[in-house]
Amino acid sequence: MASPIESFKINVPDSAIKRLKDKLELTTWPDEVDFSNDWNYGAPLADIKRLAAYWKDGFDWRAHERKLNQLPQFTTTINVDGFGDLQVHFLHEKSPNSSSIPLLFCHGWPGSFLEVVKIMPLLTNPTGSSQPTFDVVAPSLPNFGFSQGVKKPGFTIQHYAEVCHKLMQKLGYQRYATQGGDWGYAVTRMMGLLYPQHCLASHLNFVRVNDRPSFSSNPLLSIQDSLSSYTDAEKAGLARTKWFTEEGFGYNLEQSTKPSTLGFALADSPVALLAWIYEKLHDWTDAYPWTDDEVLEWVSVYQFSTAGPAASVRIYYENTHTNAEFTRKINGYVPDVKLGLSYFPKDLVVPPRTWGRTLGPVVYERVHPDGGHFAAHERPEELAKDLREMFAQRDVARGLVSEA
Repeated sequence: MASPIESFKINVPDSAIKRLKDKLELTTWPDEVDFSNDWNYGAPLADIKRLAAYWKDGFDWRAHERKLNQLPQFTTTINVDGFGDLQVHFLHEKSPNSSSIPLLFCHGWPGSFLEVVKIMPLLTNPTGSSQPTFDVVAPSLPNFGFSQGVKKPGFTIQHYAEVCHKLMQKLGYQRYATQGGDWGYAVTRMMGLLYPQHCLASHLNFVRVNDRPSFSSNPLLSIQDSLSSYTDAEKAGLARTKWFTEEGFGYNLEQSTKPSTLGFALADSPVALLAWIYEKLHDWTDAYPWTDDEVLEWVSVYQFSTAGPAASVRIYYENTHTNAEFTRKINGYVPDVKLGLSYFPKDLVVPPRTWGRTLGPVVYERVHPDGGHFAAHERPEELAKDLREMFAQRDVARGLVSEA
């Protein structure tokens, strides 16, 4: 008998909130030095002190909880091959248009289902008779948010893709499209590899390509790349990629090699968790004006997550240590899934467009003048417009009318 789909409300225990405040009260701060507030060294001491003080004495989680509980949240059980049943939390907003396109929105790290909140109404509510609308499904990946954690090793990108695919099937969407950035890139690409008869089109705002097209695998693109001059935007994108590789990649190496060691700090110290995530919110965005409430809402979802904040970083280890050779196929050409690419200049990897076209049959491209890694949160109007333009093409939308 299939497990039910149940409405869900966030209800963090009072004891968890008290424990957070008690730990914040007992924080031991590093000594202040001349470079304590220099972003080149990491999260500034003054910022983290201010945010921690507000988290302890001013931030009202219950108010945020009430706001978030206005969202259409649900849980259901998904059986994952080799791992049994996992309870999965997700948002599901259906458009009033009965001919909408089912869209699986997949978050990454250090994001969560919060990334979809701004863009969801822009996709579900009709803005014109000629524009497509979407039924949006946004799960909390296992180990994140209010989904269950995984206790056995070896939970790979294939398994995350399996969860998302089976969720769409369970909701009645036999054919669907996907949208993703960060780990959403990996998971949705894997869905296209594993389930090409179901995942018909995919849009990415994170174009994870590090090398120019090779002549052996992409002769035409290789020739085009060698004969063309990169635009100023593409040159800036390569410089941004170089910065990330040399100055911003340390977190990835730690999470990919020794996630449990880091996990002790993330699980025990809310200040460590705050600093670890806040650095990324600053460095990975295009001067986005984060409010303290926004930052603390994002971090609180990790602090109060079902599996605990340490669980979220394990995806990095499994990505590089479990079935990694197969997983690397997501960075190659996925032939059967129509592909849309949106480039934002302050993302982490910003390749030239000829490089991005090595990922699949590209049917839509947009190069934006601003915006960063969390496009759905930073530039929701622009990303929603990209999706509407991509799926307004008849050949792209064919076969994707909602069946739920």
